[in-house]
Amino acid sequence: MTMSKKEVSNDYESLLASLPEDFFARFKTMEELNGFMSSLFKRGIEQMLEGELTDHLGYDKNNPLGNGSGNSRNGKTRKLIKTESGEVIIDVPRDRNADFEPLIVPKRQKVIEKIESIVVSLYAKGMTTRDIERQIKEIYGVTISSSSISNITDQIISDIAVWQQRPLDDTYLIVWLDGISLKVRHEGKIINKSIYLVIGLNTAGKKEVIRMWINETESASFWMNVLDDLKIRGVKDILIACSDNLKGLTKAIKAIFPETVTQLCIVHQIRNTMRYVAAKEKREFMKDLKEVYGAINLDYAQEAFYRLETKWEKKYPYAIKSWQANWDELTVFFGFPSEIRTIIYTTNIIENLNRNIRKFTKNKIMFPDDEAMKKAVYLAIQQAAFAWRQTIKNWPIIANQFKILYPDRVKINELYLIERR
Repeated sequence: MTMSKKEVSNDYESLLASLPEDFFARFKTMEELNGFMSSLFKRGIEQMLEGELTDHLGYDKNNPLGNGSGNSRNGKTRKLIKTESGEVIIDVPRDRNADFEPLIVPKRQKVIEKIESIVVSLYAKGMTTRDIERQIKEIYGVTISSSSISNITDQIISDIAVWQQRPLDDTYLIVWLDGISLKVRHEGKIINKSIYLVIGLNTAGKKEVIRMWINETESASFWMNVLDDLKIRGVKDILIACSDNLKGLTKAIKAIFPETVTQLCIVHQIRNTMRYVAAKEKREFMKDLKEVYGAINLDYAQEAFYRLETKWEKKYPYAIKSWQANWDELTVFFGFPSEIRTIIYTTNIIENLNRNIRKFTKNKIMFPDDEAMKKAVYLAIQQAAFAWRQTIKNWPIIANQFKILYPDRVKINELYLIERR
């Protein structure tokens, strides 16, 4: 019968209470206490391994039930294992048939799971394998080679495969699309490769990174492959798609999800616009521009844009031209209530993710291959996703607004709304 954590804790306390009062007084230095704890750990691991072998064979050591059973104990083999307390040599029992597979210290594994999790955590924070090797040595007194660290982090690849192929929701209220460029070695050269990222807001009001893709450049044609992949994996409908003004991207979205409303990122548009304005007039121009995207509705926005055109078009025609060419897709957000507007008029959500990725990969001048880049980005995504466990701000209001706007296309998670009331 499995004991609860409370029962195990009480068992430990009873065991400690049974020790003589002066038991720990015999240790004069921390080195002596650490030596004792290491010996205790070694003995505990070895006894647990003996217990595992007994369960595997079906009889205790020297028990006559083992006679003629077809398998028996066959001595021991020495193994060096690395723990957060240092390196320990243990004796691992063997069976004659060599089919005993220990669980506590699996075959071919020399690093205890806790150390593995620490290695993965440090890797996720952007540390190089050499830095991790040094850190583990300084803190735990354990030497782990760069190749061992790579082997540990390689286990992430299987996690990525599962994550990439997990079933997706059939409907996403909003998706944000963007790419990030990282340097990677490819065929002997260092080149830039684009990581394509899609974040979705699901019908439970939570954000999730739907998937990542790698390509040498960011292009509308590859984005079509990305969107087609989403459809193949079960996404039937996307209500609103937010992206930057990459040429052809809106057409790609419409080709795969024809009913999707597309909103170009206002922040990207402003950045591109201000490149064409002289430094001395940026403040004044920006004040006039803010009246456009900050208007209370589309009519007021059009009036503000007419004033902007009249005042600045002759002087900065290229700053105005892009707004004229993309006006319909830049102003989509005016057709939604304010709570939805604030989360669709910009791709800040995905840009924040990109900043986290750069934060965790800043120590890596370049990646040796695509897999190393994929591991680092995946771990950065998981770090960011940890903060997304809660629903977005104003979710009950936003949920009701989507239900009113799209009564036939979306089913909001009713349970969550009931629990909130």
